[in-house]
Amino acid sequence: MKNIDKGLFSAALILTIFGLIMISSISIAGSFDVTGKNDFYFWRHFWYIIVGIPIFLISLKFPIQNLKKLSPFLFIGSIAILILTLVIGESYGTAAKLWLRLGPISFQPVEIVKLAVIIFLSALFSSGKNNSYTLQGGFIPFSIILGIPAILLIIQSDFGSLLVLVLSAAAVYFAAGANFKHFFGGIGLCTIAASIFTITTPYILHRVKVFFNPDLDPLNTGFQVKQALIAIGSGGFFGRGFQNSIQKFDYLPEVQSDTIFAAISEEMGFIRVIVLIGLYLFIAYRGFSIAQNTSENFSRYLAVGITTWFIGQAFINIGVNLALLPNTGITLPLLSYGGTSLIMTFVSLAILLHISGEIQPKKSRRYQW
Repeated sequence: MKNIDKGLFSAALILTIFGLIMISSISIAGSFDVTGKNDFYFWRHFWYIIVGIPIFLISLKFPIQNLKKLSPFLFIGSIAILILTLVIGESYGTAAKLWLRLGPISFQPVEIVKLAVIIFLSALFSSGKNNSYTLQGGFIPFSIILGIPAILLIIQSDFGSLLVLVLSAAAVYFAAGANFKHFFGGIGLCTIAASIFTITTPYILHRVKVFFNPDLDPLNTGFQVKQALIAIGSGGFFGRGFQNSIQKFDYLPEVQSDTIFAAISEEMGFIRVIVLIGLYLFIAYRGFSIAQNTSENFSRYLAVGITTWFIGQAFINIGVNLALLPNTGITLPLLSYGGTSLIMTFVSLAILLHISGEIQPKKSRRYQW
């Protein structure tokens, strides 16, 4: 593993450390509300990182071909715990049961599902038994594998995770050689279904209307949109300075997770936030470069899916904070507070780094979609 992508690793490390530093500032009000102390979320996030490090190292060393063999069991197991969450899950103040508690441990199964679906689809299309260009070998199995968790996420009203899952799965299908007619036909059907579901579901329709006009519900659904924009605008070019955010005090909901980008923008300013976005774009560039240069199909599809998951989730979160997308309630990878999200991001990046380490520099080839 001497040839792992050092640039990718360095960018991920910088984001992780920066995230911990920013949580130490941004989460003080929320921490005080929970425990009466200012550092509750900081130490929780710190320990999530500590727990995630050995998991990262194990994932980095785990053989890719063994991952391929285990893919059906990972998929079935992830679906099982997602179903279990529907039955005995915890809501923790959200509109749906998204957390599963097993003894002292509480986690979000959907974060495991995202990676499991990417791995299973990559294994399926690289097996040689499925011609991804055909309806029977490509579109139908893709629709079934994606459709099962998608239906469960719709029932759970977790539309942010659903969007990330669809983007990641679609990227794997596309990279595997999807028939354009099937691929874009599927997009059309999903768009129609999503439109009908939005129109016929009052609270989703309300959220969409408020997205276009936050003044329709300024003290509830539109509150986050307006406060996030105020925070970003208040930061200007150079920010208010570290620990000097005003919006983090009772104005930005879930400031340590969903709206962390807005709070960072307020403290750090436009110039530094551009550097932050640049790091995400660099990780995307390195991830797709790894996919381009690996010679094994399973690794290639896996790298495409993981990279799309990472960068897609990042820019959906940023888009929500900038009022470019409706509120989805998903985290900003490596920066937001959230144990399951952070650890599964560690696992996915470790797999990506493992793939980069298997590339032979002198034999790397140009990737063709």
